[in-house]
Amino acid sequence: MDSFYIITNILKDKDYAVTEKICNYIMQKGKKWTLAKKDEEGHILPGTVPSDAECGLVLGGDGTLIRAIRDLEGEELPLLGINLGTLGYLAEVELKDYQYAIDRLCGEEHAAIELRMMLEGVAGDEKKDLAVNDIVLTREGNIRIVQFNVYVNGTLLNTYLADGVIISTPTGSTGYNLSAGGPVVEPTASIIVITPICSHALNTSSVVLSAEDVIEVELGEGRDGSIESGMAYFDGAAAMPM
Repeated sequence: MDSFYIITNILKDKDYAVTEKICNYIMQKGKKWTLAKKDEEGHILPGTVPSDAECGLVLGGDGTLIRAIRDLEGEELPLLGINLGTLGYLAEVELKDYQYAIDRLCGEEHAAIELRMMLEGVAGDEKKDLAVNDIVLTREGNIRIVQFNVYVNGTLLNTYLADGVIISTPTGSTGYNLSAGGPVVEPTASIIVITPICSHALNTSSVVLSAEDVIEVELGEGRDGSIESGMAYFDGAAAMPM
């Protein structure tokens, strides 16, 4: 690889000292780099990825990498995370190993690209979004149990009385899904995991489905017959009312 696109979390590298160190090393290898342009909210500006960029280096933590994936929707750019945060499940290259990683990327052998699936969801007023880790459906307002009716390909799968429902990718299986008692899944698998959050039942467990299945989650009526309201969260970032 000869051209790199650098995406830095400025909260993790406020003075760009780490970024500068990595950019200098790339130049020492005879390769070039471009620093990502961002808006005031820290999102990558659309249409600013150079056409010759072959790899994106994301400097931050897992959250930074997920945000970059969401911002770069539609760009066929492989990403490598260099961990400046605490958890590094996705940003798996530790800072002390960045030279070794760049050496491998700049070597004669082609770097292996690992494909990960994503979820596409529509909530409420037909707004669409994507998720790398999960789509989480929860109640809105006061703490109470809500009825979630889960359909798969048009057929009722289960009804949960719970605080919420997590619909997870294999990548996201080690996140909220794991904390809620769901299974850890091989990250390159092509499946979907449904896990209820604090279900009001003794025998409720996660369900594993095909990646091609269409999942619908319906909020049941409130105890007094009222219309329930909820929220859909995409990777804990975008929030949509239900």
